[in-house]
Amino acid sequence: MATKQPPPLMKKHSQTDLVSRLKTRKILGVGGEDDDGEVHRSKISQVLGNEIKFAVREPLGLRLWQFISAIMFTGIALMALTFPDQLYNAVFEDSSVSTKTSIRMFGGAVLSLSLIMWNSLYTAEKVVIRWTLLTEACYFGVQLIVAILTLIENGVHSNGASILLSCQALSLLFTIYFYYQVGRKGKKI
Repeated sequence: MATKQPPPLMKKHSQTDLVSRLKTRKILGVGGEDDDGEVHRSKISQVLGNEIKFAVREPLGLRLWQFISAIMFTGIALMALTFPDQLYNAVFEDSSVSTKTSIRMFGGAVLSLSLIMWNSLYTAEKVVIRWTLLTEACYFGVQLIVAILTLIENGVHSNGASILLSCQALSLLFTIYFYYQVGRKGKKI
């Protein structure tokens, strides 16, 4: 008995017909642009959404800057909490600290900010990264103004203060740069 060979698979004429495929895609609502300007390739991607638009296109060096910021904030906070006199003397070269409590409270506040910095390393959400960078920029800006006013008020100019002011200004510039880079709208893919 001879086995009968199945007939070769033939494509339906409607599958090869370009007009028919376009009509089918139009009925399904696939292939055209939606309200956001996105072109969906399939009904599944249209229903589930496109996760690419939620991903943050991180600027080069952002995660490194976040890591360096977290280390700086933690180091300054721990130094202010444990050695308030030495921290004040390193910056203002003046041993007349009236109270250690205010410097330790500053250390506690900076330690709280450092926890935010450490947690921002583990997120991919654009909003959280931008708010963290904005918080950091506000901190550096306020600290820069306060340090300048304190130096003018005391009439002291030291090497430690010069280093502090230049580091604060540089950190403020880096943070503002990354804040605006993360906020930029990416190109549609």
